[in-house]
Amino acid sequence: MLFGSVVEKRFPQKGIIRGRGEGRANYFLWAGGILTGVMLLLILVGYVWTPYSTTEMSGADKFLGPCLAHPLGTDNFGRDLLSRIMEGAGSTFSIALCVVLIGGIVGTLIGCLTGYFGGVADVILMRVCDAITAFPSILLALVLITIIGQGKYPIIVILGILFIPSFARVVRGEVAKERNMNYVASARLMGASHMRIIFRHILPNTVQVLLPILAIGFNNAVLAEASMSYLGVGVLPPDASLGRMLSEAQTYLGRAPWYALFVGLAIVLLILGLSLLTEGLQQKRRS
Repeated sequence: MLFGSVVEKRFPQKGIIRGRGEGRANYFLWAGGILTGVMLLLILVGYVWTPYSTTEMSGADKFLGPCLAHPLGTDNFGRDLLSRIMEGAGSTFSIALCVVLIGGIVGTLIGCLTGYFGGVADVILMRVCDAITAFPSILLALVLITIIGQGKYPIIVILGILFIPSFARVVRGEVAKERNMNYVASARLMGASHMRIIFRHILPNTVQVLLPILAIGFNNAVLAEASMSYLGVGVLPPDASLGRMLSEAQTYLGRAPWYALFVGLAIVLLILGLSLLTEGLQQKRRS
């Protein structure tokens, strides 16, 4: 009852108080949802079916342009580009999802504990976050890759660690603000434990702030994975990755321009859809 009353006061229903932007169509949210939905459909289909094998090579089909048999053409090994893009987009998406889960879960836990309790632990953990963010992310990732090794799973762990500080800072700020609210004091008087106050009362009141941050983090994770694979330290052959495919296509830009065009377009559409979706969520939150 206590939590329900707090949510009603802080986030009033639309029929009671109307925001300045309420009632207007959120075109960013619609466009982002459609683009992201199309890419997700392509990715989900790619997990269970592709027109051709993504690893089967054919010397006779090298650098075929778009045609009925191969709608997006073939690459330098005669592999179907549509099939490779479907698998590569799925690989990039799954890595980005794992990175956001690691960074989001660990960062949220750190932010909740440091924001609520404060003290020495807060100072130490925030300084660790400062130390991580002080270095350029790409440079730090390359250093860690040389230590841990290349591959899909090392890149997930490395990027997940690098994403923790951004989530931790946002959650810490929100929890530190919420802990001084009246409903938290009332919960303490009623004998609620610290963990119940944090995860049952405070954390749900930060969801509207966390959702856009998660969307932004996912977008950045897609870019980070594509960058690492483009540099040759992400997903290893013969597995497909959009970043590695774009790097390979760069060599044959003059001979097979469709190779780089379609791979780059897949990256652009995936990132653009997520960016529009993030902007739409932020507009919805502001309204």
